Amino acid sequence: MTTLRTFKQVIPAMDTADGDGVKLRRSIGAMPGLRHDPFLMLDEILSDEAADYIGGFPPHPHRGFETVTYMLEGLMQHKDHMGNVGLLKPGGAQWMTAGRGVIHEEMPQQDEGRLHGFQLWLNLPAAEKMKPADYRDIEPEQIPEATVAGAKLRLIAGQLDIADQHFSGPINGDEYPVTTDPLIVDVALQAGTELTLPITAGHNAFIYLFEGELNGAIQAVTAPAAIKLGDGEAVSLSSAQGARLLLLAGKPLNEPVAQRGPFVMNTQEELYQAMKDYGNGTLTE
Repeated sequence: MTTLRTFKQVIPAMDTADGDGVKLRRSIGAMPGLRHDPFLMLDEILSDEAADYIGGFPPHPHRGFETVTYMLEGLMQHKDHMGNVGLLKPGGAQWMTAGRGVIHEEMPQQDEGRLHGFQLWLNLPAAEKMKPADYRDIEPEQIPEATVAGAKLRLIAGQLDIADQHFSGPINGDEYPVTTDPLIVDVALQAGTELTLPITAGHNAFIYLFEGELNGAIQAVTAPAAIKLGDGEAVSLSSAQGARLLLLAGKPLNEPVAQRGPFVMNTQEELYQAMKDYGNGTLTE
């Protein structure tokens, strides 16, 4: 018998700002106690007003983790010290491994209209925090889509076996191995839909609900909010009015986290070294 995961903790998305005044909703990672190993932070950018996002994210450093950016509406350009330039389009994603160090910028390529997307910070194990940086564009057509039981799915990372079909995202353990074995699924539920999705037992998982309402066993949850899930082999998603969400799961690292701004290491000493390296220009060497 399949063990279903329950809604364990609801984290309302909090309004904040980052970069050059970009307005965000932050849920996972809004405070250190709200991380969900291996997930460090999840931000949602959503605005029809250019003043809320036009400043973008000018050049800034990272070390010790990975960033996953996924866009629903609007255009965002990535540039980094390695010479990578990528245009993030609606339905597309970008996967960046900061490793030892990256200096990059993320700038909107529009001065009007809606900008709607997400950025996830995914931790790296201690043994990989100083590995070489890497960057990968994921075009919209590279993300597999499926319609199952009244729900539309887009698989950004990981693998799914559902409705007698096997789906593999562009980031997966076979072709693009990631130690945390992440699962990232964009799910659109029609009103009255109920859908069960498998999740590897023992992996930490959460839902980010950004439209509509989800019906839990004890309570209904209204967007925008993150929902940490208990352990189990699957999650049942249902909505009386319809919902749009991200489902995320990953293998916990069970390692200490030391974070200061854009640097995520295991000890304070490693954090001080990261800041020193950035200050003296050797972060990316």
